[in-house]
Amino acid sequence: MKALFIGGTGTISMAITRQLAENPDWELYLLNRGNRTAELPQGVKVIQADINNEEQSARALEGMRFDCVCDFIGFVPAQLERDYRLFAGKTKQFMYISSASAYQKPVGTYVITESTPLHNPYWEYSRNKIACEEYLMKQYREQGFPVTIIRPSHTYDERNIPVGAHGDRGSWQVVKRMMEGKPVLVHGDGTTLWTITYNTDFAKAFIGLMGNVHAIGEAYHITSDESVTWNQIYGIIADALGVEYKPYYVSSEFLHAAGKYDFAGGLTGDKANTVVFDNSKVKRAVPGFTCTVRADQGLRRAIAHMTTHAECQVEDPEFDQWCDRVIAALENAKEAVKHG
Repeated sequence: MKALFIGGTGTISMAITRQLAENPDWELYLLNRGNRTAELPQGVKVIQADINNEEQSARALEGMRFDCVCDFIGFVPAQLERDYRLFAGKTKQFMYISSASAYQKPVGTYVITESTPLHNPYWEYSRNKIACEEYLMKQYREQGFPVTIIRPSHTYDERNIPVGAHGDRGSWQVVKRMMEGKPVLVHGDGTTLWTITYNTDFAKAFIGLMGNVHAIGEAYHITSDESVTWNQIYGIIADALGVEYKPYYVSSEFLHAAGKYDFAGGLTGDKANTVVFDNSKVKRAVPGFTCTVRADQGLRRAIAHMTTHAECQVEDPEFDQWCDRVIAALENAKEAVKHG
């Protein structure tokens, strides 16, 4: 069978690319700009084009048909409208990576199934994902376009660690603060439950849905069955670094109101909510699927990699100084109230 990945070299898609390359049943093509081809496994064929240039992509794909096309980098409906024009009648299955952040916020119940309503007033990213899903399902209902929707939650790999509040340059500065003995900002009181999924686990279920007749016209989330608190996540990271965990608890609302970073979406509309995912549906479609990388194992793997690879150590002094200002302001407020 023949598959085409639009993208194919990101956190989620690279794990799928690597696993699929070892599967003799699949011939894999990637359509991308060719920026990370050196990391690709043998046998993967690259079609070099910018998917955002529809005419260029149409020329590059001329005459080709696929059993499965997967778009990992579609964020707004216009991009999925382009995909429909490019692949309608040319693929037996079109898989779209949406987001579990599209599920109802504030949560009505903490147990999330695929029938949980899609509604997120806090985050434009999530609303755009919902609009993309609605467009694709309309094409399925009205035109028979063979859509499968996939909703990842917080999926990570060895190159990044899941944290709640971070700056514009990634999570390394949070790690660096820990290593320097500084307190780290933790939203709420750190006791809400969160689900983190290692990308190699995600890939197993995703591949099981490729070419799967039961997946057409359906939506699935793919996550670990394990839920951990944010205190546990940060505590594991600190333990892996051999340092003390020093949380400084701040409400998500205050972090957003402090102005510099947009935490309304990423926290209020996502990470600040306790969510536990029911993966029964994907397990019925992919018998035997289970996640095997526990949170502590994946986080230790990420810390080991990041602390030994300079390219992962992207410092963010602006975020570091902002954290210090937030802490100082709240400490001053405590003193003012105490002695006022």
